[in-house]
Amino acid sequence: MKLRTFAAVIVSAFFAVSCAVHAQENNELLIDDFEAEISGGENGTVDFGAGNDSKVEVKASKEIKQHGEQALEVKFDAIAGGYMWVARGYDLTVKGAGCWLVKPEEIDFTKYNALAVYMYGANTGTQIAIDIVDNGSEYWRYLIDDDFTGWKELVIPFADFFARGDWQPEKADKNGELNFPIKVFQFEPKSEAKGTLYFDNVRLVKK
Repeated sequence: MKLRTFAAVIVSAFFAVSCAVHAQENNELLIDDFEAEISGGENGTVDFGAGNDSKVEVKASKEIKQHGEQALEVKFDAIAGGYMWVARGYDLTVKGAGCWLVKPEEIDFTKYNALAVYMYGANTGTQIAIDIVDNGSEYWRYLIDDDFTGWKELVIPFADFFARGDWQPEKADKNGELNFPIKVFQFEPKSEAKGTLYFDNVRLVKK
């Protein structure tokens, strides 16, 4: 009798956890899991680069990952006065970077109010910029301190992004309004720092 009771408790706990995980998945929309090919260059799948003597390299990491078979690895050396970017999305110079699991025009953004991503910190002490690009090609930014080591989930409300004042492309409408759909996300370690970061599972979070 006791064995049956114990088994019933285990089964109930299993279904409770399963339901919780299922509910969490239903509350989010996975847009990029970095499971496919990660490569650079004109025909690559990541639009990345650096300037003014800063350096950045990207590749797939199969050793350090939050979910699935691999994560995005970003090795960087950010110096004073330099800049860099690591982007995935649409209307970029590298067309192959437009490989989200769901295309922006297929997403009902009225149902979502935040961007979520897992980041594996390097504890460099610098700031990491997380940018999104709206439908008017305007760049919006959020800054996170790289003051931790290991995986951390970042959930960033759209309302916490601010329009970049340091740079905008010429084609940006610069209207100061976050116009949906969002079509790009990108990461930029700020100067002065050197290290390796990892990113995984970029999602939209429902209201």
